[in-house]
Amino acid sequence: MHTIGKPDCPLRIGAAGIALIKRFESCARQRPDGLFEAYPDPGSGGAPWTIGWGATGAEIVPGLVWTQAQCDARLAADLLRYSAEVAEALSGAPTSQNQFDALVSFHYNTGAIRRATLTRLHRAGEMLAAQAEFGKWVRAGGRKLTGLVRRRAAEAALYATG
Repeated sequence: MHTIGKPDCPLRIGAAGIALIKRFESCARQRPDGLFEAYPDPGSGGAPWTIGWGATGAEIVPGLVWTQAQCDARLAADLLRYSAEVAEALSGAPTSQNQFDALVSFHYNTGAIRRATLTRLHRAGEMLAAQAEFGKWVRAGGRKLTGLVRRRAAEAALYATG
């Protein structure tokens, strides 16, 4: 059994992963007064409601408004949590920082790191097969979304630079 935090598996997302997440999440729905308001999920047109850098949860409801500082603080907290979940799911499998960053971005968007075939393939050392799996996660609300196609391609490209 591998241990979490083994030297060949990062524990935290790096700069490339943060940049990728920010590129695709954007800090959306800024009002003229500089505050950010919650908006419906692009795939469903409703729940889960989202705010800031893609934050979701039971507390994110229509009409919720945050400052930029609140958006940034939530992103930082979420990235710590998602990084820990990815590290745990990888079970110490050899992972480069770029691979880890791509997997955190994937998990941040899908919440699926524990059940995704790409995780199992990565743990098994089948990196090319794992990389190909990113492209299978491009649907939301039952339809293929161009934004998800672009995001998964960017994640796969970052993963490949391992």
